[in-house]
Amino acid sequence: MIKAIVFDIGQTLVEYKMPLNWSKLYRPAFASVADACGYTFLDSQYQYASQVLTKYNARINPRENEISSNQIFGEIIRGMDIPAEDIEKVKFHFYSYFKRDAHVYPEVGETLKRLSEKGILLGTLSDVAYGMDNVYAMEDISEIIKYIDYPLTSNDTGFRKPCGEGLKILSDKMQIDIKEMAFVGDEEKDIMCAVNAGVYSILINRSGSIKNYGQNKEISSLGELLNILDG
Repeated sequence: MIKAIVFDIGQTLVEYKMPLNWSKLYRPAFASVADACGYTFLDSQYQYASQVLTKYNARINPRENEISSNQIFGEIIRGMDIPAEDIEKVKFHFYSYFKRDAHVYPEVGETLKRLSEKGILLGTLSDVAYGMDNVYAMEDISEIIKYIDYPLTSNDTGFRKPCGEGLKILSDKMQIDIKEMAFVGDEEKDIMCAVNAGVYSILINRSGSIKNYGQNKEISSLGELLNILDG
């Protein structure tokens, strides 16, 4: 019996227009930082920022343990001669560039509301990009966070998917057996995270393309979760 459902955030609860790999957008993102903060960067400074970001790009260089935004952006601003006290506004404008046009999928709010009414515990487990602080990561689900009992990211658990430790931490917090949990995500690493933790895996596949990741169940809309629980 499923007592809890945990969700990935990006492309599961929230649609982002940006590509999953941000590497081709480092320069325009830092150009937006320059415009917002009144900086003038040389080509060498843009190149340096790109080198640091590439090093911490988990899609190019996968890692199991999370790294803080202060470590990543502290390294960037030191090498770009940006004042140390500007780190928060640099992070804000960098992350904001990638969060433009983000929106919660239409069916999500009602689905989470009905799941909550059924007594299902709800949580999130999402890998943050470049150590993105939770204040930014959770901003995109602000309209639905009232339904989420345990809103966690890799910042909270210290682990990135496909490592299953984050789901184990959530099951402990929820005080349920790990086998009473389901995890919903859109990527292979989400399914592997569930498999590695011994959790029931649900792939949300809105594109309709064939995706054989070893998932226990596949849905095309979050609303189908209600049918799974009722079935």
